[in-house]
Amino acid sequence: MPLRIAVFGAGSIGCHLGGALSTGCAVTLVGRPAAMDVVRGRGLRLTGGGRPDAEVAPGMLRTSTTPSAVSGADYVLVTVKSGATREAAGAIGPHLGPDTVVVSFQNGLHNAELLRAALPAGTTVLAGMVPYNVVRTAPGAFHQGTAGALMVDDVPAAGPLVGAVRRAGLVVEPRGDMAEVQHAKLLMNLNNAVNALSGLPLRDQLGARAYRRCLALCQEEALAVFRAEGVAPARLGPVPAAMTPRLLRLPDRVFRLVAAASLRVDAQARSSMWEDLERGRPTEIDTLQGEIVALAARHGLSAPVNTRLAELVREAEAAAVGHARRWSGPELYAELSGVAAGRRG
Repeated sequence: MPLRIAVFGAGSIGCHLGGALSTGCAVTLVGRPAAMDVVRGRGLRLTGGGRPDAEVAPGMLRTSTTPSAVSGADYVLVTVKSGATREAAGAIGPHLGPDTVVVSFQNGLHNAELLRAALPAGTTVLAGMVPYNVVRTAPGAFHQGTAGALMVDDVPAAGPLVGAVRRAGLVVEPRGDMAEVQHAKLLMNLNNAVNALSGLPLRDQLGARAYRRCLALCQEEALAVFRAEGVAPARLGPVPAAMTPRLLRLPDRVFRLVAAASLRVDAQARSSMWEDLERGRPTEIDTLQGEIVALAARHGLSAPVNTRLAELVREAEAAAVGHARRWSGPELYAELSGVAAGRRG
């Protein structure tokens, strides 16, 4: 029998994972009606990631808009936005079997904990991490614009899923330090706000020193908060996490020489936050910059740069679709360095 996998919250990441796994697994996508109508009618087109383009025929996937569709699944992959985690747990909980394993493939630090607390007692919940960017380029078409290995708790319950992911041609790495991995991913995801406010593709935004200096300011605040929390982020990139702000501040030419091989960002890559703003959807700013601000407050620290970025993103959320301000690198850096200087003053 093929592994039965349900993807709950099948947006860009969920459709990408579900589409890739459908080659060897019985996959059910559970998502918004409009998105599921497209999958039923057209199937999926998956591009990027260094793999050949793939067409997933409609008949290879089961689709649903109701939580009961997760019934009978061996694994339920939760890919909803972090703010919807508790709601997702309440929706799927009554339909989980005693042996179903739930995996959180979400941004943020606490989603696996939230799922464990809200799902029926005894449900196995694993933390997972998706390192790469996926953007919807057309209805039913999803493009992986950056590289990296999926990560998941290194426990026996993850074994069959890890095998299925590898057979699907995706890279996956079981980890015994998922808490540290999630903190490292949060450091990387602090760029989502910078990218969304720039309005640029990731490669262009990261190629501009002024924008990278904005990210360096965010990460320095986050690293101070993590030290207070007693957490050392895992090393996921070319240098240790503590060295990343220094790397980001390098002149463009030097930065390209040092970091280009590991970034592997293609011309279509965008942050999920940019996509949310473009489509008029709420962003995950509260579980990214907002997480740093909350942790700082808990330890009696301040995080003015992340606070200001969160405010700017909320202003963009409140603007009409297509009318949010696009910040140039020098403009955004002047805004954020000003609040950072105010704290030091």
